[in-house]
Amino acid sequence: MKFGGTSVADAERIKRAAGRIVRAHEDGNRVVAVLSARGKTTDELVAMAQEVSERPDPREMDMLLSTGERISCALAAMVINDLGHQAISLTGSQAGIVTDTSHTKARILDVRADRIRAALDEGKVVLVAGFQGVSTSYDVTTLGRGGSDTTAVALAAALGADVCEIYTDVSGVYSADPRIVPEARKLRFVSFEEMLEMAASGAKVLQLRSVEYARNHRVRIHCRSSFEDGPGTLVLPEDETMERPMVTAVTHSDGEARVTLTGVRDEPGVAGRIFSALADSNVNVDMIIQNEPVSEDDLADLSFTVERDDLGTAREVIAGLDSVSAGIEADERIGKVSIVGAGMRSHPGVAAKVFATLGGNGINIEMISTSPIKISCVINADQVADAVNALHDAFELDADSVRREDPMGTEHRPTVEPGGNERGGNGKPGDGEQGRAQDAT
Repeated sequence: MKFGGTSVADAERIKRAAGRIVRAHEDGNRVVAVLSARGKTTDELVAMAQEVSERPDPREMDMLLSTGERISCALAAMVINDLGHQAISLTGSQAGIVTDTSHTKARILDVRADRIRAALDEGKVVLVAGFQGVSTSYDVTTLGRGGSDTTAVALAAALGADVCEIYTDVSGVYSADPRIVPEARKLRFVSFEEMLEMAASGAKVLQLRSVEYARNHRVRIHCRSSFEDGPGTLVLPEDETMERPMVTAVTHSDGEARVTLTGVRDEPGVAGRIFSALADSNVNVDMIIQNEPVSEDDLADLSFTVERDDLGTAREVIAGLDSVSAGIEADERIGKVSIVGAGMRSHPGVAAKVFATLGGNGINIEMISTSPIKISCVINADQVADAVNALHDAFELDADSVRREDPMGTEHRPTVEPGGNERGGNGKPGDGEQGRAQDAT
């Protein structure tokens, strides 16, 4: 089980989360719960660091930021003990989460869960601080934003749990952000591949690396609300999702920036040096586009997108490359809108419909990126909401009319039960509750 920051934001919510954990334990499950920092704690800690230092040391930032999750776990353990159950809180290091040495964006290398197993064998509930671990150099590390999801999935894989339940302030994964599209439909099932593309394209229900880890280790993820008892959304291998939607969801991101290098020499090896340097500095590049040289000097423009938080680092890296003499321009007024769906592999014309829909709504496309199950477009930031709504309507993703292709290859429209629960082509309710795991993480 994993509880996000809003699920433990105050004393009452911590008690509610502890109550869920206790009920799972009383049902006979061996329970490991991963907790995030409370509410805006991480943001407050970052602000504290910036008050005393313009460029805080990454190692010391990890020492500081890792405290938020520890507070949540200790408080929840106190509540569970008061409810008559034994509980123990562990830091990421104590839980055996071993990472590389990349401070603030560490990657998990191994999970040595012996101490967790011993506590479970003693009948205890184990509470693990998310978002953190210990490096191979014995320093505290953090996993980056959303890292508690990755902690939970990694522990589920190491412990052999049947399912990893992720509790947040939303009731599952939707066909679009309900704050932008009120008619967005809650999805009963999403494949790992679709969820990977959705997370990479801006969907914030699950962190990208957690989905990647779940896919690699075949850990089923159950996204649920902390504040209601609905069925949520199951994230599964594609062969278990039963239905293959042509388009599953429209996602968006408003947290990216575009970097344009002007006057780049059009010769072998230049792009490799640029992007290798960015990778060495932990800057993840999303889209890339290069224009053909338009002058006799063989100079071209090279544009790419990065997370807005990485823009400063990207500019410093490029400016420091003596072998690459180019002008640097940055644009933070961009957004990205994407459609994702496993059925796109077998449906021609999806891209044409995307471009026609955006063009018909006066939305100019500045960059395009595709995969077999995703199409992403960079557009003006002010038009993101309009684009999401237009695409959601164009592909009929609302609750009353969504096209799906079942495993037999026939297209049908599911009926919708009272309360918005869909029925698939077999007429069975898709509640996703196929029994609780005996080791619940």
